[in-house]
Amino acid sequence: MTFRPGDRVRVRSAEKPGHVRTPGYLKGKPGWVESVIGEYPNPEELAYGFSGFPERPLYKVGFRQKDLWEDYDGPADDCLYADVYEHWLESGETT
Repeated sequence: MTFRPGDRVRVRSAEKPGHVRTPGYLKGKPGWVESVIGEYPNPEELAYGFSGFPERPLYKVGFRQKDLWEDYDGPADDCLYADVYEHWLESGETT
């Protein structure tokens, strides 16, 4: 696994045709790894009848609401959590 709880990450902003498990509104957004969920077959490959192997690490990633929505005017500590596979994440330390 590349990331550990507390690591700053950013969701890759790459476009990929077909089935993707990562919501579009998270692409390019900064967050942090809340926890490591485990390793699972890649659902983007399973959707097309492939094996999904090798398994990919899956993380629970936290995002500040104000980082996701330009016009968000709620409390600064409001967060959204999403399950994101490792191949959609990059280090937030260098971005």
